[in-house]
Amino acid sequence: MKKLNYLLIAIFTLGLATSCDSSDPAIIDEDDNQSGTTITKAGLITANETWTADNIYVLSGKVVVNEGVTLTIEPGTIIKGAEGQGSLASALVIDQGGKIMAEGTADKPIIFTSVLDNITVGQKKGSNLTIANVGLWGGVIVLGKAPISVSGDLETKQIEGIPATDSFGQYGGSIANDNSGVLKYISIRHGGITIGSDNEINGLTLGGVGSGTTIDHIEVVANQDDAIEWFGGTVNVTNVVTYAQGDDAIDADEAWSGTLDNALVIMGADSDSALELDGPAGSAATEAGYTIKNVTLKGAGASSVSKYADLRDGLIANLQNILAYDFGPTSVVKVNGADSATELAAGRITFLKWEIVLPAGVTSVSSLITGANAGDDTKFTNNATAITAASAATVGANTAVFSWTYAKSVSAF
Repeated sequence: MKKLNYLLIAIFTLGLATSCDSSDPAIIDEDDNQSGTTITKAGLITANETWTADNIYVLSGKVVVNEGVTLTIEPGTIIKGAEGQGSLASALVIDQGGKIMAEGTADKPIIFTSVLDNITVGQKKGSNLTIANVGLWGGVIVLGKAPISVSGDLETKQIEGIPATDSFGQYGGSIANDNSGVLKYISIRHGGITIGSDNEINGLTLGGVGSGTTIDHIEVVANQDDAIEWFGGTVNVTNVVTYAQGDDAIDADEAWSGTLDNALVIMGADSDSALELDGPAGSAATEAGYTIKNVTLKGAGASSVSKYADLRDGLIANLQNILAYDFGPTSVVKVNGADSATELAAGRITFLKWEIVLPAGVTSVSSLITGANAGDDTKFTNNATAITAASAATVGANTAVFSWTYAKSVSAF
């Protein structure tokens, strides 16, 4: 009888879905099985709802939490992104004025992964995918109303990964303390779709997200593009693990002015920069910049060509208490462009307490910085110390708090 009831509900709901336009919320299908009910979601969510841990939710295309609507996700819930490339990639989008309340726990993290992942209700990890499986769906996109700095000094802009023709996707504004909700103990795996040049869906995209938003204990695993990218905004983020992303681990743009505190970056063989840090794209710049502190950067070994950091577009940033090890001999901190060199000279890019295990063949930290104006390289070298092993470090992330992560379960650190 239970299966019949679910079948009738599914048929009735499907009929509603087909009678609505594409902006309406839809439960496309419900499948009752031994591992819980699989519920496929698509389109706009226009009323408050809760996703529960006894079901698996499948994102079919973009699922958008509309303005004025709250999506609550229970601890331990598994959400899977359907297959689809380019503009058809699946993603969960929290639109401006919408809110997500996704508060997992260390024992019951909320997991976003691919529909190809065989993880089931009650599990923390499937058995059929590895870090080689990337780009299988999109990612999680949160859009707020905090200030941004973009070309033309526009107050708002359309986020990467969402076509400009869509009715959602704007971010930015003037509300520094804007609140998009809570993300805690979230693991995002096997996503990251490339749509075009400089147009991708990252593992976690934060567009104009305000300081009223709580983002804490976040893991991004095997993402095709960047693990986490900020586009302006003021949100602070704590306790982050990124593992084996295809491009950059931590990417900040458009005069983000928050703080990242306690992060572990574990590079993969194809990773680009551990830290890709950009400045404002418009005339507006936050004079205090952003702060990244208490971070451990673990490279991919002696053959790695990844950069420790790529400092671009006249950024203003404070980079404190950084441990780096297991990088290759060509890995550098790159001061990228005349505008960034100018900011370094002016003391608006600061380094404090970096400790680095030098790669084989590298004899001094002075070899690790490029692109600075003559004499300004000392702003890095005077604050960077060579150490013999990561175990000797006095700075870096507190990795003890990451025992709940996928990365820990596969002994990535």
